[in-house]
Amino acid sequence: MRTATATAAAVTAALAAGAASVAAGRLASDAALKAPPGRPLPTEPRLTVHGTAAGQITLTRALASLRPGRYGLGGDGSHAVVGPVLPGAAHPADTVVRRLEGVTHGTLRPGDKAWLTPNLFVGTPRTALGLHHTDVEVPGELGPLPAWFLPGDRGTWIIAAHGLGTTREHALNLMGLLHELHFPLLALAYRGDLGAPRPLDGLHHFGETEWHDLDAAVRYAADHGARRIVLLGWSTGATMALRTAARSGLRELIAGLVLDSPVLDWQATLRALAAARRTPGALLPLAVRAAQGRTGLDSERPGGRARLDVPALVLHGPDDTVAPWALSRRFAAAHPRLVTLHAVPGAPHGAMWNADPERYEEVLRRFLTPLA
Repeated sequence: MRTATATAAAVTAALAAGAASVAAGRLASDAALKAPPGRPLPTEPRLTVHGTAAGQITLTRALASLRPGRYGLGGDGSHAVVGPVLPGAAHPADTVVRRLEGVTHGTLRPGDKAWLTPNLFVGTPRTALGLHHTDVEVPGELGPLPAWFLPGDRGTWIIAAHGLGTTREHALNLMGLLHELHFPLLALAYRGDLGAPRPLDGLHHFGETEWHDLDAAVRYAADHGARRIVLLGWSTGATMALRTAARSGLRELIAGLVLDSPVLDWQATLRALAAARRTPGALLPLAVRAAQGRTGLDSERPGGRARLDVPALVLHGPDDTVAPWALSRRFAAAHPRLVTLHAVPGAPHGAMWNADPERYEEVLRRFLTPLA
């Protein structure tokens, strides 16, 4: 009797431990599968505002606050634009002073928590940049997809898809340049975004199902006069662009890809986001398995073996902690005649433009000119 009782207790304990591990893995996978649009990824630290002055803001000293370039500074109910670090400004040793270019909305007070975001602009093309646009709806497989359309004189359209933690406002960073170059632009909100249909399971799929929405945008562009199309994607939006170029029934219209911080291995990205939530290393494999079970994602690690048949510009850098830089290098090496790789040091995930806008735009201009 004692032996049977002990065995039953051991089995019960093992089952409880297994259930707890499964629950922990599921919770850890939420860091990526339920990342809300427009909110910072767990890899992005919260910074404390220590004070503001004319054209200056003082923030907690951290690797993030020392980044080169221009960024949005998001807070709960506020948004500002910050420029480079001001090395000559007086400040305590545990802080950093950056140029404060303007406060878009809300206020910044000492003690407020804020985070750097690649979204330099918020609003619509008209309110943020003064650019004429039309609000359109793209017929998607789950329902209508909101999009901004900016007209242009060229027959080559650019379709933009944002990535993890951002919204279609991310495309505002490049709209001034693309308008100057006379490209028609379609900036898409896809499943899970505000105003777009909710995914059937409520989860992100790292582009593996979302690409259908980008494909719908390709069909929309073709139906409205596009003769050729360039897909522009950040993060998982870049993954969507790769999948669309390889699988779309209209892929012959796709003339090129612009891939910023591409997610080429969803497992590596999920692990990075889960680890940033302080998930113990022993639970990271469980997070991957939980994600597979919840989404049906392929267990294969694609690395740099993504299929490619058109010219691609990859903008990425070694400081990206979400999508491994090494995979972009491998991808470029596997397609030397098609891929142009532009390295951007000092930039976080999805923010290659922010680190050096002038250089980024010049590289992009050179890539797009032959495709116009």
